[in-house]
Amino acid sequence: MKKEISVLLLEDDIADAELVKYALREGGLNTTLERVETRDDFLSTLKHRKPDLILSDYALPSFDGLSALAMAQEKHPDVPFIFVTGTLGEEVAIRTLKSGATDYVLKTRLSRLVPALHRALREADERAERKRAEERLRESHEQLRALSVYLQYVREEERTRIAREVHDELGQAMTSLKMDLSWLGSRLPRDLRQLQTKIKAMSTHIDATIQTIRRISTELRPGILDDFGLVAAIEWQAHEFQTRTGIECVVTATVRDGPFDQDINTAFFRIFQETLTNVMRHAKATHVQVRLSREGDALVMEVQDNGRGISEGEISNVKSIGLLGMRERAALMNGGFQIRGVPGKGTTVNVRIPLPRLVPPVKSNHEDPPGRRSRGSPPRVEADSRG
Repeated sequence: MKKEISVLLLEDDIADAELVKYALREGGLNTTLERVETRDDFLSTLKHRKPDLILSDYALPSFDGLSALAMAQEKHPDVPFIFVTGTLGEEVAIRTLKSGATDYVLKTRLSRLVPALHRALREADERAERKRAEERLRESHEQLRALSVYLQYVREEERTRIAREVHDELGQAMTSLKMDLSWLGSRLPRDLRQLQTKIKAMSTHIDATIQTIRRISTELRPGILDDFGLVAAIEWQAHEFQTRTGIECVVTATVRDGPFDQDINTAFFRIFQETLTNVMRHAKATHVQVRLSREGDALVMEVQDNGRGISEGEISNVKSIGLLGMRERAALMNGGFQIRGVPGKGTTVNVRIPLPRLVPPVKSNHEDPPGRRSRGSPPRVEADSRG
């Protein structure tokens, strides 16, 4: 059995209304048709029910067809609206279609009404299905985003837990082992030089292992980020990067560490780490400038190098997992991530994340000596009163 089609007909002429009913019946459509004549009745009907299709005369005694179209679009924008009128000039016809009408049919050619109605309903079904698909896609994206947030949280929590256990448990065990070894060495006869040499070598090896444990723990989750805040952590990471690579890295901050959200601190720090990794692997740079500042209600980090400059192809490459990860971290905090490169002049990464609260910028209590610092010295945080 064919689906019954609910049709709302706005027509003040009874004879014309009967012709429309006849055309629908002759076309083999299973319809229920409700006719209204006035503006108030039209609005009342739209308010209390949603028809499958609206047919309307253009010339009406109390108001015109374009007004009826506007009312229908306001109440039910997805319902097809077809003008069925006696005369309609080309300019008026174009105007109605631009205003959102689905089609128009002249009363002298009602044989076109049923095909126009079929086409309108089919297109409406396609739009509805497309809308449902877009809604499902949006919901899927929201679920994936929520999952990504959860995975980021779980990963950072796991990193923190493992870092703490590695530092505390293994570090304490190795320290205890070194103390026992020292106790043993102090009680061996001095003439047993081979054993004394072996104990010293073992002690040196234990010291190196302790340093490795500290390094692994710090790489998993630097305690400085949780204990001293974002600026201190970025300064420390810049110093580590410079020491390891020989690439000069200068940090300039115009905000001091405050009660920033831990997730925001983590997002900025991980993006900064990934940016430095890209500089080390791909940029062929000799200098990196880092700026952390306040712009309105947002915290902004800019990392600029003087390397070869990232290309558009590299930016848009779907296999650039590092870039995708940085962009996603910023998006998870309702922030923005931009990266641009100039061939032969370097790459600039800009991260902006809104903050509900932001501590005022630091006012400098001293002036740094003029001139650039020499490579190899630890990076400094330069503070001023801007921002």
